Amino acid sequence: MKNTRLSASVLLFSTPFVLAQGPRTRAFHFEYAAIVKDIPAGTAHLNVWLPVPHSDPYQQISNLHIDAPCPYLIQTAANGNQILYIGLDHPAAGTLSIRLALDAVRTEHTQPRLSANPTPAPDEDSATLAQYLKPDRLVPIDGQIRTWANEVASQAGAHTDLEKARAIYDHVVSTVKYDKTGKGWGRGDIYYACEERRGNCTDFHAIVIGYARALGIPARFAIGFPIPAQRGQGKIAGYHCWAEVYVKQIGWIPIDASEAAKNPAKRDYYFGTHDENRLEFSKDRDIVLVPKQHGDPLNYFVYPYAEIDGQPFANITSEVTYHDAENALY
Repeated sequence: MKNTRLSASVLLFSTPFVLAQGPRTRAFHFEYAAIVKDIPAGTAHLNVWLPVPHSDPYQQISNLHIDAPCPYLIQTAANGNQILYIGLDHPAAGTLSIRLALDAVRTEHTQPRLSANPTPAPDEDSATLAQYLKPDRLVPIDGQIRTWANEVASQAGAHTDLEKARAIYDHVVSTVKYDKTGKGWGRGDIYYACEERRGNCTDFHAIVIGYARALGIPARFAIGFPIPAQRGQGKIAGYHCWAEVYVKQIGWIPIDASEAAKNPAKRDYYFGTHDENRLEFSKDRDIVLVPKQHGDPLNYFVYPYAEIDGQPFANITSEVTYHDAENALY
């Protein structure tokens, strides 16, 4: 276990980050607090895991600052997700709070090879592509899903992988309503989404990813938080997720079907682009944490997770805020 003071700074990247010319960028300060409430007296062991944003070609993370009342570790999982872990023997009853603060520069992620006469992309690693053809627990690739996916491609007259990917995207944007009423939405259950034709971003992208994989097109999931498009500061109420599909000679194509459904004028934009108004926290679904949790794999990992004496503990919340760079208080 790493020894720390109550505050610590961690730099998550070691190579210079150069912003590409053309795409829009956004700089902001971001804070994420996790609060474990009502820890029972007599608890033998408490485990807490938090997702930690990572640097990649489309987001630069710097000045990560962690306030924690106890030692912690930050480790990297096999898929690149960064995970903050705290393990405590005989924790005090009551509340445990952990706070992450960081600076971020997010760059608009556009796939330039969707333009005319692109230079072919180098082939992706075959093991990586194979991983993103496998089913998830709530996104099975079974006979029914294959039938529905083939019907979408056939009705659109789609033959190439790019045509099929666009047909799936158009189908989802046109036939699924962004609607967070009632029960069942938000789990990314492909059967719920296909039958109810409504839900949030998780449900939209369950269909996109499931149908793509059913047609042999690798597809992957990412989740984080939306940053309101209007510059300023404030609280962020909930997460946002998105997808990418892989087409040979083009590469990974960013997709945001739920944003396109909410803003039909940007349907073409969101097939091939993730805007800069977001911060990615983790990739993939059916998440196995580091160290491994006792409970089932997490459906996705954007909120903190805790276990008490080897059992999932639900009384844990999070609070998320941001300040754009010109308004940041640092």
